[in-house]
Amino acid sequence: MWFQQTLTLQARPRGFHLITDEIISQLPALAQVQTGLLHLLLQHTSASLTLNENCDPSVRRDMERYFLQAAPESASYEHDDEGPDDMPAHIKSSTLGVSLLLPVRQGRLQLGTWQGIWLGEHRNHGGSRRVVATLQGESL
Repeated sequence: MWFQQTLTLQARPRGFHLITDEIISQLPALAQVQTGLLHLLLQHTSASLTLNENCDPSVRRDMERYFLQAAPESASYEHDDEGPDDMPAHIKSSTLGVSLLLPVRQGRLQLGTWQGIWLGEHRNHGGSRRVVATLQGESL
């Protein structure tokens, strides 16, 4: 079985956001997979997807502080057509990545106990985001 769908994530402020439940709620086909893989591709160059802590929100705040220092808006970038947050957003997106490949078993993502899917929103006003979800697997 192959299935592909474009998901729309709600607009969020800059920072790291736990989106596991939002992804799962838009993928009813996930419940039909016995064993398989879910590939997620974020179709943007100024945001990112990553797996990390799903319980303590201070981890997301600490990550945001780290990346604000690592790629500051105040640096002298050549690319600044869309404002001072644009080039730092591209750096963060490339550093963290825009895709995930996740195992599925008996209709559920096989994430670790403390793992969740994060959206890194690296723009001050990034808007809604699109994720192409491709599911491959054996049906239940």
